[in-house]
Amino acid sequence: MICPCCSGKPYEECCKPYHTGEKYAPTAEALMRSRFSAFAIPNGKYLMETTSPGKRQFHNTKDLQEWGEINEWTKLEIVNKPSMNKVEFKAYYTDEDGQKQMHHELSTFKTIQNRWFYVSGEFLD
Repeated sequence: MICPCCSGKPYEECCKPYHTGEKYAPTAEALMRSRFSAFAIPNGKYLMETTSPGKRQFHNTKDLQEWGEINEWTKLEIVNKPSMNKVEFKAYYTDEDGQKQMHHELSTFKTIQNRWFYVSGEFLD
C-alpha cells in the first residue's frame, strides 16, 4: 500500500513505523504527514499520542477516530514550511455526505524530549 501521506513511499517504509511506535517522526513535517495518515487509516490513538500533552484536554481519542472513519482522506499537500516548527498544508477529503472538502491549516508543533508533538492549528481560507 502506498502511504496515505502522499510521499509516494510504501506505508511500511513511511508512516507505519511512527504509528506502531517503532520510531518517532524526526521533523514537524514528518509528524504532520503521519498524522494525516492516521486520519486516513484511521488511528485515533496515534493522533491523541502525538498531540502536545498540554493540549490533550481539548481532544479525545474517540472523536479523532470517528473523524478519520467518517471521511475519506484523499490527498495531502504540503504548501509551506515557514519555520522548523510550522507546516502549512491542505488536506483533501470526501465527507460523510459525499461532498469534497479541503482543510487548509498552518500547524504549530513543538519538541518535548526530542519528540515532535502537534500543538495547534490556524485555519486558513
